[in-house]
Amino acid sequence: MPDTARPQVLKRPRARDTRQPKLALGLLPDLVGYNLRKAQIAVFQNFQGAVAPHDITPGQFGVLILICENQGLSQSELGTAVGIDRSTMVAVIDRLESRGWVVRAPSPNDRRSYALELSAEGAALVEELIPRVRAHEREMVKDLSKAEQSVLIDLLTRIARTG
Repeated sequence: MPDTARPQVLKRPRARDTRQPKLALGLLPDLVGYNLRKAQIAVFQNFQGAVAPHDITPGQFGVLILICENQGLSQSELGTAVGIDRSTMVAVIDRLESRGWVVRAPSPNDRRSYALELSAEGAALVEELIPRVRAHEREMVKDLSKAEQSVLIDLLTRIARTG
């Protein structure tokens, strides 16, 4: 009869030979999450270079695009669209407002909420960034055919729906 009171001891990995140039990754290369994260880092870093010197994140750019395309959008509608909670959305809008890119206007439909609009400076910024972001996207997918790009977007969308 096995002794169930004793904890199982995991086999220790062998010591890494520091002279060995390649790091052992174990199961990581086979994990979707690991590969998504590596791709996200590469996309983020390239995005930062593309939009310099504006110091704007991909998430902030996405928020500006949504406001641009949906003038009068409420913070709660925006938060739902981008999948972030109310308090985080308030902080994002506070930051964009403090930079002069977004204006909170009184909502014509609900006195308890604000209608979000781009300021003139925010609209000009979006117009300046759109070609840069399009160039960034082309750079990121340059090794993929149009069909592969469509498949990738479809697969990522399907993964996002499971979350």
